[in-house]
Amino acid sequence: MRVYALCMTLLRLSPAAAKLGVHPMTLRGWADAGKVPFVWVGSERRFSTAALDKFLGVDTTTAPVVRREALYVRVSGTTGQETSLAAQEEDLRASAAGPVVAVFKDKASGLREHRPGLDRLLKAASAHEFTVLRVTHEDRLARFGGGWLEALLARDDITVEIAHPKAVAAGGMDELLADFMSLVSTFAGRMYGLRSKEARRRLLAAADDGLPE
Repeated sequence: MRVYALCMTLLRLSPAAAKLGVHPMTLRGWADAGKVPFVWVGSERRFSTAALDKFLGVDTTTAPVVRREALYVRVSGTTGQETSLAAQEEDLRASAAGPVVAVFKDKASGLREHRPGLDRLLKAASAHEFTVLRVTHEDRLARFGGGWLEALLARDDITVEIAHPKAVAAGGMDELLADFMSLVSTFAGRMYGLRSKEARRRLLAAADDGLPE
């Protein structure tokens, strides 16, 4: 069984108050009232970090969370971009700060909500199979709405780390154009379907009007 040692430090009044987020006079009053334990070192009060953590409600008996990384790599095209997927994975593995326990891959538009790799990722996240999700660029996770995915993962205590923040992935403009054309095609198809449905409805209405009573 692994034993985690707790390191206790004695803080002066001002640093201890800063740790609690209160004014030193407030902490002095709490100490005088017996709400926060302290010890005298010469003529100065000293507060142990363990006592302050206990006062804050921090559980110091639990073992620290072990970092387990999952990687997510994505390209928009379905063929001919395997090298890009491999390059993203290589980049993330080279900068890993902990064991990589899973790699999720997608060949799909970043506009799609449901992607096979992303769906598997979310299921693994809900099972707490990893603690950190890493991507090379923000647009690899999603073209739009990445913040919603990060918030969803945060509910499972998973943080998202972007290796190259505020940057666009190589070939990003080409992929963005492809995603845009896909979006236009989708809406055009839906609009055409709506128009066709409306045309059929009008034809049926006209036919009903022409029937003898």
